[in-house]
Amino acid sequence: MPPLTLFSVVIPARDEEGSLPETLRDLHRVFQDARIPHEIVVVDDGSKDRTWQVLQELKQGDVPSLAPVQNPGPHGFGRAIVYGLNASRGDAVVIMMADASDAPEDAVRYWQLLQEGHECVFGSRFIKGGRVHDYPRFKLLVNRMANLFIKGLFAIPLNDTTNAFKAYRRTVIDGCRPYLSPHFNLTVEIPLKAIVRGYTWTTMPISWKNRKHGVAKLKIKEMGSRYFFICMYVWLEKYFSRGDYRKR
Repeated sequence: MPPLTLFSVVIPARDEEGSLPETLRDLHRVFQDARIPHEIVVVDDGSKDRTWQVLQELKQGDVPSLAPVQNPGPHGFGRAIVYGLNASRGDAVVIMMADASDAPEDAVRYWQLLQEGHECVFGSRFIKGGRVHDYPRFKLLVNRMANLFIKGLFAIPLNDTTNAFKAYRRTVIDGCRPYLSPHFNLTVEIPLKAIVRGYTWTTMPISWKNRKHGVAKLKIKEMGSRYFFICMYVWLEKYFSRGDYRKR
């Protein structure tokens, strides 16, 4: 695989004025220390608080690699990510959360693995070396059940498919279009499409910690049927598309 030249971090943000300063400063510092050429594309997805003003202040201040954009609508977690992917310039992309739950040091390791020739890097919090801190018990139970279902349905060893924190070469992002998921189910659509369409991937342990500021945007009651829909959509592609969408 050709060497990579720019790592784009795509972060969807809605009403995250409290979380963004710590998240972006830490991310920029760690990437600078690791000498990774990067841009941080934060997508303000219809925030009602000072998210956009905070982004402007950080860009003019101590996060010069910040490239904030505003999604004019329609809004939604998945739509915000796709908007950010379209606005990003890197030949590699990592999707991260605005609430500092993902470790920047893990993103550095993602970059290194992509540079070694992998097309996708999928982190898992639930393999040896992975860690979670202060994960709500009910959400953890639902998470493990959903990932067990996906693992069995697609017969894959990946056990943390629903986690958004994953990295891809640009060729994968473009090769998995079009994207159908307007909400959190995009976190399942991209990796499953990448696997089904024949892109190479590897897994590594990652850490996760609960947010300090704001409230979580994922509503489990609203997402169950959407996750199921996108899983079955990609499953049908795997077994009935006769390879029409596979990597060439």
